[in-house]
Amino acid sequence: MKVKDIIKIIDGEILCGNDETECNNFVRDSREVKEGDVFVALKGENFDGNNFCKEAIQNGAKVCIVSRDVTEEIKESENSQNRDNGEIKKSENSQNKDDEKTSSAVTIVKVKDTLKALQEIATYKRMQYNIPVVAVTGSVGKTSTKDLIAGVISQKYNTLKTKGNFNNEIGLPLTILGLKDEEAMVVEMGMNHFGEISKLTNIAKPTVAVITNIGTAHIGNLGSRENILKAKLEILEGLQGNTVVINNDNDLLNKWAKENHDKYNIITYGIVNDSDYMAKNIEAFEDKSEYEICISNKNKNGLDGKTIVVPVGGEHFILNSLCAIAVGEYLEVPLEKIIQGVANFELTKKRMEVLKSKCGATIINDTYNANYDSMKAAITYLKEIKGKRKIAVLGDMLELGDFSKELHEKIGNEIDENIDVLITVGNEAKYIAKNAKAKEIFEYDSNKDAINRIKNIINQNDAILLKASNGMRFFDIASSIQEF
Repeated sequence: MKVKDIIKIIDGEILCGNDETECNNFVRDSREVKEGDVFVALKGENFDGNNFCKEAIQNGAKVCIVSRDVTEEIKESENSQNRDNGEIKKSENSQNKDDEKTSSAVTIVKVKDTLKALQEIATYKRMQYNIPVVAVTGSVGKTSTKDLIAGVISQKYNTLKTKGNFNNEIGLPLTILGLKDEEAMVVEMGMNHFGEISKLTNIAKPTVAVITNIGTAHIGNLGSRENILKAKLEILEGLQGNTVVINNDNDLLNKWAKENHDKYNIITYGIVNDSDYMAKNIEAFEDKSEYEICISNKNKNGLDGKTIVVPVGGEHFILNSLCAIAVGEYLEVPLEKIIQGVANFELTKKRMEVLKSKCGATIINDTYNANYDSMKAAITYLKEIKGKRKIAVLGDMLELGDFSKELHEKIGNEIDENIDVLITVGNEAKYIAKNAKAKEIFEYDSNKDAINRIKNIINQNDAILLKASNGMRFFDIASSIQEF
């Protein structure tokens, strides 16, 4: 794209520069700008990207998209800096280089709303590509499923995927704007309220929609699991075609699939309920799972009956791998490549990341985020570890609203005598301790107190699970106890 193309898309105005300038890499953080980038000056409640255009230009931005005229501010700032540096004595005919860059080498485009502009540019760019686009949403498992799908289909296609959990109204457009010569794309879609996934799916225009789970994440905002389902199903609004891949073991998705099988090409995966893709004869280990895949009436390439190795422990990763296999087969990835893609899966940090302390204890770092479903899955994984003392360090699950007490108590019900030590941190996590039946239970208000307790009891035979919402900063606990 060139600036003149962007002007047509977003109804912008060039304040200075050249409308033939090419726009390739888009960046929202002035500190991350590199030579030739397009800086998008987003504005939020606590920041105004327009104030950082000068920094972006100094770092090499050749285009700035702004929501107010910043040209004079930049020039005044540069002139002031030049005075301080004793350079003001330059003649008018030999203007300083920074001013010259601002007025000619850099193109500044003014729009009414920079976020809307970013989204409209991404929508335009997406429509220039006739490629498979897989969109992943769900209450839990979005990021790992996205990574597994990308790992599988990248065995056949040059694939772009969402980095980390860059899954919101800013992250998704930036991901799409990173498209270059890729042949496929896998994007993650998150939400807190109604209407958010609707906006994202109409930007991404997916050719395959994946829904991993309908749980309780953000139930405080949406009021019920049924409303969460409704919000997640917004992904279908932008769907190009009718292929939907769902977790058939989830009660609400199972029900939805039965009611809508005649409207969509629904591909199901599961462990419990009869599904198109199922895991049988599962063998669970601390650091991996193995299973035999069973495919119902859709075996195109000999996958049925093959042994699949998932290099991460936990039943929920078996489900995620089944989803990736289903998508891979739908996109005609060769048999051995699908198996290889799953086997090569690398987990995003802070999500069931297995670490070792100095004394040899196993630390399961699942500190990125937490809700009822992911907390329950992590506890189940801990229980299944054999030959170790099991320590669960659990903190508050946030954004649950009026459901918080009930859901924390339900997590407490999952803590039985298979857990040797339970340590809770936070006001809400006390409800976990209230219902728990671990052999030893400790309740704390601060991470520091929890760290001190762990320091006093840790030994090489421990398996220590760390799980809480990101706002509880349990990653600090993970960092500290690695030194013990």
